[in-house]
Amino acid sequence: MPGLPRAILFDLDDTLIRAYAQPDDAWRRLLHVFAAHLDAHDEAAIERVRIAIMNEARAFWSDQAEAAKWRLDIPTARRLSTRRGLARLGYADEALADRIADAFTEMRRNEYRLYPDAHATVDALRQAGVRLALVTNGASATQRDKIVRFELGHRFDHIQIEGEFGQGKPELAVYRHALERLGVTPADAWMVGDNYEWEVVAPQQLGMCGIWYDPYEAGVPAHAPAQPTRIIRRLGELLE
Repeated sequence: MPGLPRAILFDLDDTLIRAYAQPDDAWRRLLHVFAAHLDAHDEAAIERVRIAIMNEARAFWSDQAEAAKWRLDIPTARRLSTRRGLARLGYADEALADRIADAFTEMRRNEYRLYPDAHATVDALRQAGVRLALVTNGASATQRDKIVRFELGHRFDHIQIEGEFGQGKPELAVYRHALERLGVTPADAWMVGDNYEWEVVAPQQLGMCGIWYDPYEAGVPAHAPAQPTRIIRRLGELLE
């Protein structure tokens, strides 16, 4: 395994496990279940509702300060953005909006899946002597449940969760602390994950390599302020 660093920091959601990817498809599937309640009797009507909800969600999460607060309670945040999205279409029933939001939360939770090569890749890196950290945003209970469910805890030298540490990505203190716990400098470490700002832009500001995980081949975002050190489509490419 030529060219491996002394340490790698991994993201969790949509990097080691498939959690929130491809939301358009997920919302379409869920809204079909609620079509009668929404008087949405054809695909065009379902699509109008989906677009309204997702547009409101994007607006909701665009404020970084608000996002940092609500990442610790995503189910409630989803209720609020779903209410607002439906209200824009004239739906005044907040109880229905909450039922839809909660059903989406439960559906996503049930559909979490470990990426096929996640365990094998992490285990091979450990065997090669690479120090490993899992650095994830989100609430402690939610993220710990995923870590246990997918047997990840014993595979990492350090686990750092936003709800426990008190700060989340892309705050630079997050990466600095993880590097300190691993006993390495930024130049000796990679950050691997699917979020362009959190796993490429911010780590590179410290001198780390930002490895962007792009399994759905979305491509580098337009007007990206930095280029990834490397792009991978599957985790096993880290070993090549």
